[in-house]
Amino acid sequence: MDINEVLNSKFGLQSFRGEQEGVIQKILAGESVLTVMPTGTGKSLCYQLPSFIFEGLTLVISPLISLMKDQVDAANKVGLRAGCINSSMTAADRAVAYKKLKNQKFELLLVTPERFLKSEFIEVLQENKVSLLAVDEAHCISQWGHDFRPEYSRLDEIKNEIGDPPVLALTATATPEVQKDIAKLLGISQQNIIVSPIARPELVLNVDEVYGVDSKIQKIVLYRHHSPGPCIIYFSLVSTLQKVSCELKKLGLEHTTYHGQMNAKERKRQQNMFIYGKSDLILATPAFGLGIDKPDVRSVIHAELPGSIEAYYQEVGRAGRDGESSFCVVLYDNDDVSIHLDFIKWSTPDPGFISSVFHLIKDNQLRYQQEGPDYLREKLNFYNRKDFRVETSLRLLERWGCLLPSKSVRHEVISEPDPTYLDEKIYKNKLKTQNQKLLDVLQWAESKECRASSVHAYFSQSSRPCGVCDNCKGGI
Repeated sequence: MDINEVLNSKFGLQSFRGEQEGVIQKILAGESVLTVMPTGTGKSLCYQLPSFIFEGLTLVISPLISLMKDQVDAANKVGLRAGCINSSMTAADRAVAYKKLKNQKFELLLVTPERFLKSEFIEVLQENKVSLLAVDEAHCISQWGHDFRPEYSRLDEIKNEIGDPPVLALTATATPEVQKDIAKLLGISQQNIIVSPIARPELVLNVDEVYGVDSKIQKIVLYRHHSPGPCIIYFSLVSTLQKVSCELKKLGLEHTTYHGQMNAKERKRQQNMFIYGKSDLILATPAFGLGIDKPDVRSVIHAELPGSIEAYYQEVGRAGRDGESSFCVVLYDNDDVSIHLDFIKWSTPDPGFISSVFHLIKDNQLRYQQEGPDYLREKLNFYNRKDFRVETSLRLLERWGCLLPSKSVRHEVISEPDPTYLDEKIYKNKLKTQNQKLLDVLQWAESKECRASSVHAYFSQSSRPCGVCDNCKGGI
């Protein structure tokens, strides 16, 4: 089957973008590939299109349960028989999905790497021939990446368990060091590392130094007048987002919000209001925008310093996908650095803390059902309202399949954490890496060099000065 014919008949597209065609040709030839493609350049096509041609199953490893339904819907829309299996599904829905998998009804299936710890999943998966293993967010493999996840370090074992199929590793941001880690673990040859140019000349990158939340609010109002149209304002902390939201409402600046303390239904409603144009301003934490393609975002404002260059470039990459000029600014307050250091500590609980949370729930189910996370905080002897290690631990234990959220109870205990996830050496290395990433973005914010060229250099790509950032122009 001709790939251009599939591209046109199934996806309604006349031509490939960037490196898509070269990647797909190698995959269809049975080769494993690592591709680094910027946000919004069509990475999912690289595994969806071969799924129409291969006989058997395309298995997609994804770390983001929250995006799986949208990804499945998108695949079904182009005519693939797609599904997902994850810990957020009800037992009944998982049973239906298992039955379909056993009967080889899926052409494309999305799962998290933790699913391979379930013997019943391995059993039904073995009824299928896995023709392609796609690894989304592949930077999670590397301990030097900005979002290392220990469960991704087992992917070489998983690859062998399912018959050693060709692998397609996908990421939007990876330094050469991270690329090397991914290729080594997944057995990808150096000549099959395909890196697209990351330059996005339509993005005008700026940093504006501010002092305090009031100064940030003034700047947000100023930049909304300066750059009208759909805008995303990113916050690291929910508490700051809520404070700014309250003040913007007082000023009559209508907006929607998106953060982890909202329930999933409300997050989806607010997200859709922004995507479909009912609101042109959204205040969000970094999880917003993952997997979303809204082409006409005209500006991205970072109200707090991003945690890494990788995270920053992914987030600004949600602007200007229609190719039109888009304004991006980081509101840099030096005090945000100490906030980020605390954020790193709280969002990376040590293995002993996670283990304590799990065993407190397991050994005291009744107390936990009655009192919830407050009981855990009391037993662990801390009362700082900004310390969210308990919430982070609960999310990790859910992701690892150790706890199951339930409507009738707070959590149902399923199994002990896999020792791989509680490795002290891995934890210390992750903490060190995150601190280094923060230093990198701090140095970038304080640099007098071209903003875009500095980002490109971080990813070992060269470019001329952009001529439009605050440093090139001598001010915003």
